[in-house]
Amino acid sequence: MKLLAVTDDRHSVCKLASMIIQIKDIVDFIHIREKSKTSAELMSLLKLLENGKVDMAKMVINDRLDIACDKNIPTVHLPGHGLPVKMVRAKFPYLRIGRSVHSFEEAREAKDDGADYVLYGHVFETNSKKGKPPRGTSELTKIKKTLQIPVYAIGGITPARIKEIHQTKADGIAIMSGIFSADNPAAAAERLLEICLGEKNEKNF
Repeated sequence: MKLLAVTDDRHSVCKLASMIIQIKDIVDFIHIREKSKTSAELMSLLKLLENGKVDMAKMVINDRLDIACDKNIPTVHLPGHGLPVKMVRAKFPYLRIGRSVHSFEEAREAKDDGADYVLYGHVFETNSKKGKPPRGTSELTKIKKTLQIPVYAIGGITPARIKEIHQTKADGIAIMSGIFSADNPAAAAERLLEICLGEKNEKNF
């Protein structure tokens, strides 16, 4: 399974850049999801990442088509309430497009509209979705069995629960607080990657 690191919008530009640079050679993708940051702040962040030799091919920018195009970021991720996939696909055929989905129906629609992958969640209970019941793994399994595009899981995924995601045949996991709230983001990412690759199991942690 692939490992996606999703930023949590809780750090300064400089702090976040430092954390991303620490994990740049560990994770498969780095999803910039900084809803509160201005365009200038996002551009400053990306400049710091370029200076830190972060591979831009790994970058995913949330929602901001303008920044994706300006900085040659290959992947844009559209929130469930964001721009229509079909419209973005028509105007930006060269971009890799992802969509956040919360049901099988949403996932199928995203795929039919031209999404290259979907991010399904939240799978387990998570502090970022307090008061909202988790969606579990059964729908995730159905989505993966039906759709012929990559399917990633997000929400409350800890090292101990990666095995449950693996059983759904999902293509990867997206981790937010498990990396960006960790005292040592690189060590946390390494542990998660080892489990994803099957080098260790959850009992080791």
